[in-house]
Amino acid sequence: MRQLLICLSLLTLPLTASAPPPATPQEITELKAMSRGFSHVAKKATPAVVFIRVEGKGSVMGPGFDGDGMDSFHQEFFRRFFGMPSTPQQQAPRIGQGSGFIVSSDGYILTNNHIVNGADSIKVGLTDGRRFDAKVVGTDPQTDIAVIKIEAEELSFLKLADSDAAEVGEWVIAIGSPFGLEATVTVGVVSAKGRDELHITDFEDFIQTDAAINPGNSGGPLLNLDGEVIGVNTAIVTGSGGYMGIGFAIPSNMAKRVMDQLIHAGSVTRGFLGVTLQPVDEELAAAFGLPRPIGGLVTEVAPSSPAKEGGIEQGDIILEFNGQKVESISALRNAVSMVDPGSKVQLRINREGKEKKLSVTIGAHPETKTQPGTPAHSLGLEVESLSDHMASQLGYTNERGVIVKRVDPGSPAARAGIKPGITLIVRVNRTPVETPDDFYKALDDASKSSDRVLLLVRHGQVMRFVSLKSGK
Repeated sequence: MRQLLICLSLLTLPLTASAPPPATPQEITELKAMSRGFSHVAKKATPAVVFIRVEGKGSVMGPGFDGDGMDSFHQEFFRRFFGMPSTPQQQAPRIGQGSGFIVSSDGYILTNNHIVNGADSIKVGLTDGRRFDAKVVGTDPQTDIAVIKIEAEELSFLKLADSDAAEVGEWVIAIGSPFGLEATVTVGVVSAKGRDELHITDFEDFIQTDAAINPGNSGGPLLNLDGEVIGVNTAIVTGSGGYMGIGFAIPSNMAKRVMDQLIHAGSVTRGFLGVTLQPVDEELAAAFGLPRPIGGLVTEVAPSSPAKEGGIEQGDIILEFNGQKVESISALRNAVSMVDPGSKVQLRINREGKEKKLSVTIGAHPETKTQPGTPAHSLGLEVESLSDHMASQLGYTNERGVIVKRVDPGSPAARAGIKPGITLIVRVNRTPVETPDDFYKALDDASKSSDRVLLLVRHGQVMRFVSLKSGK
């Protein structure tokens, strides 16, 4: 009984505890100083943040994410920031909005690909009330980065910081146009770095933040307290469509590399190693004598690839890439993509329980990406090489062709029933195609004489001809 009374008396302590002492003048002064710091960054950066409104043909996205091939959990989990419905409705007019920020005084703007993809009209609004028509300079769906441009001079612009220097727990500021409310400022911290395997983009290395971001913030900057950009806000975790404390930003180092290539070349060239990788789990780590799961296990080496010429073999575990430990295959893929073709890299591998160092010359990725204005872009599809592993999985072991990697909702390709990851394109206007370069060249040749193209495709066991008309 005595013990029970003691426990009960402890439970009542919070009810009788005295109120905390009031803040001291020094503490209040420190809080005001922090507040002024946030205000200073916002005042300096806001003029360079823009509101983007797009119009075009395509599918309207609506709540629920039903019917587009992704499970409903991931659809809701990675809702984009357009602030519009997500259920595909073919041929519906598309009106969307988002954010971006000026990166040069002469009007180059960095934003997300998913904001401007397929847009016929892009309008940019500045905080001083001016409005401009914008044109697309280049896009990169694999990182969800796009560069657009307005014709103006002497504009305020933001500098891109070294995102690798950002620390978990440091204060950050997000600026954008959530729900169309221009120049909205929110504050939070860096919650985590290096988030990948989220299936938002092909190349992922996201900065996670709890700074409040909502539909419409997409493409806006994530800033450090120096007022420099450390990330491009891209996606949120939500169960309701609004803020729930978790957002993701593309790190500025990745965005800058893509941006520079889009501005100077109009497309992105990535490094290529030529291996298929498998994650190393606890069981594999034990089998290979590793102290913990680390590295990428090589399951295939492409013939005549940089990996093959550099001595990498099936069964090798890549432990380090240019002195950096390989914590995941996603991290390794990102690292390879960031290397300029022709550069030599140093690898540390585990081969049959023994460590070995290799020097490999990185090649250029063989895939040619579609850009606005190209025939493939107007048809709404993107292709990739048919690997032996993929051919075996799909039952296309005796076929030649290219596999469809991406299909834009509402595009001519989508309306014709072409499916990403399944449809094999064998011929373009009766010309056989075996590589992405073959496909894009044949498509370009076909577009010079007609706005229609005839494709011979295989879908499972069914072979058929498909006639597509350009969506331009």
